Amino acid sequence: MRLATWNVEWFNSLFDDAGKLLDNNGWSGRWNITRTQQIAALGTVFARLDADAVMVIEAPDTARHRSTVTALTTFADRFGLRTRAVLTGFVNDTQQEIALLYDPDRLTAAHTPLDSPAAPQFDGTFTIDLDQDARPDAVRWSKPPLEVTVTAPGHGTLSLIGVHAKSKAAHATGSQARMTQIHIANRRKQLAQCAWLRARVDQVLALQRPLLVMGDFNDGPGLDAFEALFGRSGVDIVLGEDGAIPLFDPHARLALSGPSAAMPATARFRHDDVYLSALLDYIMVSPDLAARDPRWTIWHPFDTRACYDDPALRDALLLASDHFPVVIDLPAPLARGEGDPI
Repeated sequence: MRLATWNVEWFNSLFDDAGKLLDNNGWSGRWNITRTQQIAALGTVFARLDADAVMVIEAPDTARHRSTVTALTTFADRFGLRTRAVLTGFVNDTQQEIALLYDPDRLTAAHTPLDSPAAPQFDGTFTIDLDQDARPDAVRWSKPPLEVTVTAPGHGTLSLIGVHAKSKAAHATGSQARMTQIHIANRRKQLAQCAWLRARVDQVLALQRPLLVMGDFNDGPGLDAFEALFGRSGVDIVLGEDGAIPLFDPHARLALSGPSAAMPATARFRHDDVYLSALLDYIMVSPDLAARDPRWTIWHPFDTRACYDDPALRDALLLASDHFPVVIDLPAPLARGEGDPI
């Protein structure tokens, strides 16, 4: 089974209110890239991914006059994608939904939100002492995670959680002191969201369900100077701390190994005349899935040789988004007795 997660920048701006593609030479939301260029590039990448399911981060909007399902169904039909079924969960008001685009011939998928006192439903409110002042703070998700139960022949039932965690960037202007205050507040909220998510992870693992947590965390070990203030990143929290059952992601492990390690990247941002790279997107798996020896690949146009050596794919990845797909190829579990020593 091939699963992927991909943050598609400004996907929403490629559709009109009826969910039709705006395939024209007007500018897309991406810098110096037309809608036609971005649409064609997205079609190329989605087709080449050939995944059984893709967790789409920043999927087209669902609102009074717009529909994520309509837009993505239109897109899949345009390019003849086998991932032509669309699943959404709790919608939000940011014009950036989380959606699962999947192949209905290979698997079934359902939105199955969980709820508990320790981990409320993701469209609700989570209470945590963010600033350690002995007073509880109420936290909400601006983009509630998408909880999915997937069933596929040969793989059984899997739990997926699609994530787009709070950005720590300070989208404001002001004095340096004010900007620092905003950065710290954003990091607190991002860490709180990840604590909430980890509580859900613990709940799913207690039910002994195979689990994948996939998406954009806007965070990672050593990613910014404010991490030292709180002692860990949101990724550290979700992977598991203090004796919790750990999740595994090889790219996160590499990043955690120290500043001298070669750092993988899933995103490439233009800043003035310079491109900056960052590891923001992950597919974390439970121990039972890690034991199947899956293969992770970041479809980076320069760092992954198969992408770099294919000019059409390399160019499409650069045009389509400022993030690159993260893919996991998950072998089916061994049958009882299979692989035992002879």
